[in-house]
Amino acid sequence: MLNNSKLQNAFKLSCKINAFVPATIHDKEIDNTEYVDRIATIFSKCFGGATATQALGCWLSAHVGLIKEKTTIVFSYCTTEQLEENIEIVIDALEALKKELEQEVIAVEINGEMYFL
Repeated sequence: MLNNSKLQNAFKLSCKINAFVPATIHDKEIDNTEYVDRIATIFSKCFGGATATQALGCWLSAHVGLIKEKTTIVFSYCTTEQLEENIEIVIDALEALKKELEQEVIAVEINGEMYFL
């Protein structure tokens, strides 16, 4: 914990949730803007705001070697209470997105722990 007098009265958000929104369907690149907006809207309603950033996800295929896929990470900082109150909404939305985008898994990171839904 930081010991700074200026931070003592600051509002603190101690939780962070990241949703990884794919930009592929069956190895075919797509424009994921609609899906990013959907998740960012849900995060904003649940947690008061959201940030989205582009990323490159990589994994090793036994058949073709290194696979690189564009993704967008949508994240929010929140209180423990906000996270507990809204986690079901987030998981339901990500599971629906997984089905819609025909993904094997959708990743969500909560407080530094990765979950594959």
